[in-house]
Amino acid sequence: MHTTADGTEVVATRSQAEALASPPLLILDEVTAFFDAHGLGSGPLSWAQIGDGQSNITYRIRRGNDDFVLRRGPRPPLPRSTHDMVREARIQQLLRVQGVPVPEILALCEDESVLGVPFYVMGFLDGLVITNTIPTALSAMEDRRATSAAVVDALVRIHSVDVSSGDLASFGKPEGYLQRQVARFSGLWEVNTMRNLPEVGRIGSWLADNVPDSQAASVLHGDYRPGNLMFAPQSPARVIAVLDWEMSAIGDPLADLGYLTATYSEPGSVATPLELTGVTRNPGYYTREDVIEAYRQRMDLDLEALPWYQTLALWKASIFCEAIYTRWLKGERPNDRIFAPSLEAGVPQLLRSAAGFAGLAPAPL
Repeated sequence: MHTTADGTEVVATRSQAEALASPPLLILDEVTAFFDAHGLGSGPLSWAQIGDGQSNITYRIRRGNDDFVLRRGPRPPLPRSTHDMVREARIQQLLRVQGVPVPEILALCEDESVLGVPFYVMGFLDGLVITNTIPTALSAMEDRRATSAAVVDALVRIHSVDVSSGDLASFGKPEGYLQRQVARFSGLWEVNTMRNLPEVGRIGSWLADNVPDSQAASVLHGDYRPGNLMFAPQSPARVIAVLDWEMSAIGDPLADLGYLTATYSEPGSVATPLELTGVTRNPGYYTREDVIEAYRQRMDLDLEALPWYQTLALWKASIFCEAIYTRWLKGERPNDRIFAPSLEAGVPQLLRSAAGFAGLAPAPL
């Protein structure tokens, strides 16, 4: 049995799991049996967690000379609508057929008796995920600019997939997408906060009163940023996989562009809790305006209303970050000593940035 430093059980056998108060994240004999049933390698499993596991949890699994990636949701009772592994696997299968660079889905388990939640297994990819450090292989100035261009190219490829027919047409309802987003997140604030931040209501009202007309319908990633892309490990810069599809939908493509550009780091930009790819503050990478212009040149869309989408992105982010902060206040994130505590000031900062994109006068501090 493997535990974290605070005693949380992460990996166990089935017999060990039955004696635990909370289920482990991996049950080795169950995973081994599942792999056997789907012809995924042979022999004993070894494993290593990828990332910090704050949302959906990802493991690199090795069997003999074969490597795989297993992705599962967190322990219940978190809302399943935000951790739907079946849906996440399915949209990647559909997009891979359309030429979008996504991992190959090898097996999907909908049987919750195996690990307590659905999960899927995908092929392992050897590549670079760029966050705050410039990788040596892509450090030349021309590679930095090519990296930025590849970020835009991959987004354009996603947004160019036809969603008017076939299986993707039934994956979501694009009509009214923006109105539903504003209404849904407005309703989430009161149940996710323990403090009074009037800016949430003020910005929400502005968004509701100024919803633009959607010009197109496309696949939305929902969390599109450089840190959710995997690049080939050598020059020239090339995206080999778009990762983390848990927030995907069918809707207005400018919602993705708004999120990408509102959270984009550039020299002199104000840091927020969503600065997750700070590397683009360095010389050679696109600025925010460069990203917008590169997208404009590739997509036949009017970007005049982009500030509305940027406002929406940061306003939504403030609400789901507040949920994290509230869970921390309630003692539900006892080992989070950095991110959640930072949200006391971080959420108001997101709201100030959102108000700036909307052109609203800042609220008194």
